[in-house]
Amino acid sequence: MLYELVSFSDQIGILNVFRYITFRTGGAIFTALLFVMLFGPGIIDLLRVKQGKGQPIREDGPKSHFSKKGTPTMGGLMILASVTVATLLWSDLSNAYVWTVLIVTLAYGGIGFYDDYLKITKQQSSGFGGRARLALEFIVAAAAAYVIMMLSTPELSGTLALPFFKTALIQLGWMFIIVGAVVIVGAGNAVNLTDGLDGLAIVPVMIAAATFGLIAYLIGNVKFAGYLQIHHVAGTGELAVICGALIGAGLGFLWFNAPPAMIFMGDTGSLALGGALGAIAVATKHEVVLAIVGGLFVLETLSVIIQVTSYKLTGKRVFRMAPLHHHYEQKGWQESTVVVRFWIIAVILALVGLATLKLR
Repeated sequence: MLYELVSFSDQIGILNVFRYITFRTGGAIFTALLFVMLFGPGIIDLLRVKQGKGQPIREDGPKSHFSKKGTPTMGGLMILASVTVATLLWSDLSNAYVWTVLIVTLAYGGIGFYDDYLKITKQQSSGFGGRARLALEFIVAAAAAYVIMMLSTPELSGTLALPFFKTALIQLGWMFIIVGAVVIVGAGNAVNLTDGLDGLAIVPVMIAAATFGLIAYLIGNVKFAGYLQIHHVAGTGELAVICGALIGAGLGFLWFNAPPAMIFMGDTGSLALGGALGAIAVATKHEVVLAIVGGLFVLETLSVIIQVTSYKLTGKRVFRMAPLHHHYEQKGWQESTVVVRFWIIAVILALVGLATLKLR
């Protein structure tokens, strides 16, 4: 919106600063942060009144979590609202990539909201039916992947780029829609599985958003992309603004979600945040890099898959409890220890992911 207000002229002096993606990304960070800090307390109070007993706690979960009973959920609403406001205010609204990622984020937030609503009203840890929920997620993701494929240049359309190889592209054709959908759905549910401890998911999301904000900025700039010898995807630089909004919203939310949490993001937030990261990765042709940068989310997801598969085939569990963060809780680690050490892992994996930009 602000971008469009100064687009009618190149001779407006100081207002030309609004043309710079870096400036607008900073503005999105500050706006989203300010929004959450200003409206967060009121949203928390409202949700506490409306929800009464708060988010149901898993009966088969760690016993220490029963002390969290009554904590309101759906904190993702404040994240979604702040990201939307910051994106609409600071991004170039004529950019189709911006709208694609924003719609995926809001749609996934809506699916997560319905799931949270069912959990609260039924007062049980299971909500939306798994198959129906996944079907909706795939429909949204497939539509987004199709749009992204249509927006890509002919040489990049329907292709999958590989890290560590500068010019390697795998031509997938229409199969790209399926692969892109799997990336978006997988990212959404991986973040959802990771969101099990106070502050655990939001910081790795911010780290991934910062990483992909830089990636989007670099590949969206023809000069930087040429210097790094990576594929230039015109228009994706604007996604750095959305990444900035995610960072600002995450910082504000962490203020209230830090142990002991005043509110949980719920599926409303975790599904939306993961979906946003997945859509940005598909748009920037860095789907495989997302698996590196978001490696913590991958580990959490794998721990669940391994646990379920092992129990069904052998009747034995590999981990004391899944997802992985609960395994370490059961081993005697304090919740804060698990959270901080997982944050450190997220930082390391993000640095490895960034290294692929130069190594390719």
